[in-house]
Amino acid sequence: MVLYFILIIASLVMAAIVFFFARRYFFKRLNEEVDKRVDEYIKLKEKAFEINEGFDTQMPVSKADKQKFTSKKYDCVTVLFADIQGFTKIVEHLNPDRLIDELDKFFFQFDNVIEKYKIEKIKTIGDAYMAAGGLPRKNSTNPIEVVIAALEIQEHMIHQKADQRDFWELRIGVHTGPVVLGKVGRSKINIDIWGDTVNIASRMESSGVAGEINITGMTYQLVKDFFDCEYRGKMPIKYKGEIDMYFVRNILPKLSVGGFGKKPNELFLTRLQHIRFDDITEVIMERLNNELSPRMTYHTADHTADVILQIEILGSGEKVTEEEMLILKTAALMHDTGFLISYTNHESKSIELAKEILPTYQYTFMQIDKIVKLIEITKHKEKPVNKLECIMKDADLDYVGRSDYQEFSDKLFKEVVEFEKDITYLEWTKYQYDFFVKHQFYTETAKKLRQAKKDKHLEILKRNIK
Repeated sequence: MVLYFILIIASLVMAAIVFFFARRYFFKRLNEEVDKRVDEYIKLKEKAFEINEGFDTQMPVSKADKQKFTSKKYDCVTVLFADIQGFTKIVEHLNPDRLIDELDKFFFQFDNVIEKYKIEKIKTIGDAYMAAGGLPRKNSTNPIEVVIAALEIQEHMIHQKADQRDFWELRIGVHTGPVVLGKVGRSKINIDIWGDTVNIASRMESSGVAGEINITGMTYQLVKDFFDCEYRGKMPIKYKGEIDMYFVRNILPKLSVGGFGKKPNELFLTRLQHIRFDDITEVIMERLNNELSPRMTYHTADHTADVILQIEILGSGEKVTEEEMLILKTAALMHDTGFLISYTNHESKSIELAKEILPTYQYTFMQIDKIVKLIEITKHKEKPVNKLECIMKDADLDYVGRSDYQEFSDKLFKEVVEFEKDITYLEWTKYQYDFFVKHQFYTETAKKLRQAKKDKHLEILKRNIK
């Protein structure tokens, strides 16, 4: 009887041992299969990225062209690292095919979000995801765009958690700074980025918390006017000392739909567009300075800058909204760009350039339509019919009521003689007098600031033609 009992116990022990090793063998094979499928998936994704994604309009895409590509430094790039958590738990519940499907869904969603905000996917590294804003086209909005994309990605993960038992959480780390962009590989060429910014962003991810977005103090300073952030202390970085860290909580209530901090509202988008305006201003002013004919003495880059300044003065006086100010300033920036193409009928050329350039800076169709109408109103005989058109007209012809009117008048006379017709200075004076008699300021702000000076100039012109 005792021997029988011992045999039963021994059998149970042997069965347990066999089950234990069989289970270990099963999960080892399962993990090997998962790793194999994940590697195949990542290689396919990266191959597609190498050929088709990201740099198709700004970077060389053929292998021959990529071999010619040289490294380029960017001073302000925001790097994002996202690491998928809970991978081991999910492996225990999902077969390899379903696991790859789930991974594909997540990466597909990530790709959609970063594409929406004009961010570049750099690569996937195992179950981690890397992207960067501010390249290949340099821009000043990339810290905000990367953070809003990170919030949207985390929101997607929250919905996944609510909808199913198996879910993956993310640690997201973000840092802004300089990077070097270049190519790696010989037979298989990929685009990659390097520098301390990349390393610090990776540290922000690894030192973060699942479900949170961990950003550096540098990024915080660039996004604090848009997002509610919580200070969480300092992180020691080798050779860099300690850097501040913040968790991004939400969009600021006043900049979010319904004040809930989840979705950006129109005011958020308008303020973001004002930052883009700074980028386009840099590009346009550089072109005007470098490409306008040196024979142009009045319609120069300085004139464009002056009209933008007058727009800000008159717009503030007339109490325009933030979006209206954006529309006005953009119209002022673009209104003389047609001179880059032709002196005659330059307004039409300016409109063509506006329609071509502004969509690349994410201006909407309605915004561009308003800008086009404001450019049209700067034509000589056009009459304004609304507040914005009145402001535009007054800002463009502001010189008639300024103390330095004579200086601008002489520059315009010289340009007219150079490009339009050979007239005497007396004929020009008579022309200016007739123009002053017919001219009027439309906004109350311009009348208060310029009307008295204009009246004095008119009296002087009248004496000079007698």
